[in-house]
Amino acid sequence: MAEKIRTGRVISNKMQKTIVVAVPRVVVHPLYQKTLRRITKLYAHDPRQECQLGDLVQVVEVRPLSKSKRWLVKSVLARAAKPVMALELGAPEPGAEESGKAQAAAQEGTP
Repeated sequence: MAEKIRTGRVISNKMQKTIVVAVPRVVVHPLYQKTLRRITKLYAHDPRQECQLGDLVQVVEVRPLSKSKRWLVKSVLARAAKPVMALELGAPEPGAEESGKAQAAAQEGTP
């Protein structure tokens, strides 16, 4: 059987020796024929801890390494041009609603 290889962007590297890779795919809606973009999150083993947010990486399927980790970083195809914030990759900022409410209250002048 051929090994599965996927290419995607690193969206999280906060764990030790584990990264989360977003692999995009395009599907066509069966009824409306609209093309939809979907992503699949893969947990991959990064033994050298070399991957950073925004890097383009190639991962290969391996035996289960943990409950959810079944991929291994094969290579880093392209480094992120600059340090990327989680917000730029589409992840919500923790406490974003709270800070928005605080800013709105500050503008109105009421605590």
